[in-house]
This record gives sequence, C-alpha cells and structure tokens, in this order.
Amino acid sequence: MTYSADFRAQVIKSVKNQDMTIRQACIFYNVSKTALQRWLKNPTIKQSRNKPPSKILNEALLKDVEQYPDDYMYERAQRLGCSKSGIEIALKRLSISQKKDLGASKSLSDKKSGVSE
Repeated sequence: MTYSADFRAQVIKSVKNQDMTIRQACIFYNVSKTALQRWLKNPTIKQSRNKPPSKILNEALLKDVEQYPDDYMYERAQRLGCSKSGIEIALKRLSISQKKDLGASKSLSDKKSGVSE
C-alpha cells in the first residue's frame, strides 16, 4: 500500500519538529518503523522498481520464443526451469502476447478466415 505524499509529509514534519520520536510517530500514525525511516531518507514516492529480472532472463526467453514460437507456456517453463505463471509475467514484461491466428480457427468458415481449399 502506498501512502499519499500529504500523509508522508505530515508524519515527517511531526518527527523533524521533534514533537514525536520515531517510535511514537509509528504508533500514532500506525506506520512501520522501516517505512518511516525510509521516508526520512527520501520522502518521494517511487513509481517503479529498478530491479532486473532474476529468474527468467529476457534474452533467454526471447531466444526460446524465436526458436519455439508455437509452444505452450508450461513447455517453456519446463525448458527454462521456472513456473508457468513466471513465464506469463515475463512474456507480459516483454510485451509478447499470445499468437492469434484466424486461419486456424475452426469456428470461422473458410471464407472469413482467408483459407482457400
């Protein structure tokens, strides 16, 4: 949960003016000590994390998608040694979506799909 900038400023102000100690402010505002100490160091709200992927490397996943474009996520997960949900998140991170081939759809007639007999 992210606290608003106004709330953070109010908590920081009460500690910096020495109205309260860090422990008292944590109890009064119902905030963890770690969070308050982090706010005192840097009061800005972070919008994103600067952390590289740790389990599934982007290059390995791109190479796998290029090599096996029609494989299921669980097959990729077995090859890369991770979970299916991890593959799903990594593909989303790389903006790779599921292939949608209208030509293979059995629900459409041959005229609509563009497949000739």
